[in-house]
Amino acid sequence: MNIGIVCYPTFGGSGVLATELGLELSRKGHEIHFITYSQPVRLELLSSNVHFHEVNVPEYPLFHYQPYELALSSKLVDMVKIHNIDVLHVHYAIPHAYAAYMAKKMLHEEGINVPIVTTLHGTDVTLVGSHPFYKTAVTFSINKSDAVTSVSQNLKEVTQRLFNTQKEIKVVPNFIDLEKYKTTYTDCDRDLLARPEERVITHVSNFRPVKRIADVIEIFYKIQNELPAKLMMVGEGPERKQAEHLCKTYNIEDKVVFLGNSSEVDKILCFSDLFLLPSETESFGLAALEAMASGVPVISSNSGGIPEVNIEGVSGYLSPVGAIDEMAQNALKILKADSTLNTFKHGAQVTATKFDIHKIVPFYEAIYEEALKNCISI
Repeated sequence: MNIGIVCYPTFGGSGVLATELGLELSRKGHEIHFITYSQPVRLELLSSNVHFHEVNVPEYPLFHYQPYELALSSKLVDMVKIHNIDVLHVHYAIPHAYAAYMAKKMLHEEGINVPIVTTLHGTDVTLVGSHPFYKTAVTFSINKSDAVTSVSQNLKEVTQRLFNTQKEIKVVPNFIDLEKYKTTYTDCDRDLLARPEERVITHVSNFRPVKRIADVIEIFYKIQNELPAKLMMVGEGPERKQAEHLCKTYNIEDKVVFLGNSSEVDKILCFSDLFLLPSETESFGLAALEAMASGVPVISSNSGGIPEVNIEGVSGYLSPVGAIDEMAQNALKILKADSTLNTFKHGAQVTATKFDIHKIVPFYEAIYEEALKNCISI
């Protein structure tokens, strides 16, 4: 099958999932075409059946904002015709599903009917899509897709509550390639960042306000008051400066390492003992799943789809959003005794196996086949 994948090529969860999905599909013999404005960050190697097609947006002084949707829909038309693409899988309703539908309309004029599979990831629905300016377009894009998936049951329910959706939404959870996380501490060079007696705590995100970065620092401050610890902050975003300032306020700059964006998250997780994810909301919590696959227990909020990933008392603990004291106490429960930490590490790894890429990707293949069979004629 020739599959076109449209995504944001960034460090965000939707781009990571789309890229890993495409690579796994290519290993199963499908021909994959990534169509976006730059090469996805996780797409390190192209091959005979993995291709990248850049969407260029010409600069015109007439436009206050350059029309990416127009450029994308035109590119999709060209790629479908040139490469005989069978199905378009778009990640994020806006602008990708909207652009894909316009491409489908143009292709229909030439006698080509290509199905659209739309995957909802979270902020395309909960943040962008629910805005009055975009709500009508998002609803239209969802209803005009041939198949719609969401990455969690919670996101499905939120979508159905916010929009007048007529399409069935199938829950296909995020996944992880467990093979990438089969490492041991001897592989990890742990001593580069922490002393043997220090617990290593990690947070990975895009440092947006929804991630509650200040809570991460506050929780760590309480933890390090009780036992030796280091905090690894992985990512970039608008809340980084505030976090650095808070570290100075608490006089813990020497215990907090800001690593910026990294393509080696698996190596960082390899020497971590605990993962913090106190987010306001998460549609799924892919960062938590990546930690769990590395055998890292998770202290998180109980918001959004996180409870579908992090299992209370098994892979970590869940608390209400903003419950800093409770999160810190739960972290100490896990960290203080090696035996307890090892139990939770094992629990995290076992829980992560439910989301193995080899178990999840066949669901997408079945959805593609069904969409091809039942493609909506315009």
